[in-house]
Amino acid sequence: MQKNIHPNWHHDGVVTCSCGSSFITGLTKKSLQVDICSACHPFFTGEMKFVDRQGRVDKFLAKQKKAQAVQAKAQKPKKQTTQQEDPKSYRDLLRQQQRALGQKSQKQTTDKK
Repeated sequence: MQKNIHPNWHHDGVVTCSCGSSFITGLTKKSLQVDICSACHPFFTGEMKFVDRQGRVDKFLAKQKKAQAVQAKAQKPKKQTTQQEDPKSYRDLLRQQQRALGQKSQKQTTDKK
């Protein structure tokens, strides 16, 4: 092993939680400050409590609320503003165009006379 590259090890390092509890363990520092420990974590205590760091829970709840609003809007029945006609076959469309062309040509011949 190389010498002077490893940090100093403290066998009596103190870990202090924001809830006030503390315990001694081995650390590379003399003391360590943590936000949550086994004395206050919901898994160990059985109490329902939000553990929110940096507003992540609030962000998630906002996204969830927005998604529910979009989903509710998509589920609303759409109003039909215009009546839809039955779809026509290709043959019917061609006949309709031929009639329109025939009427146009008849008008042109009557206008010439």
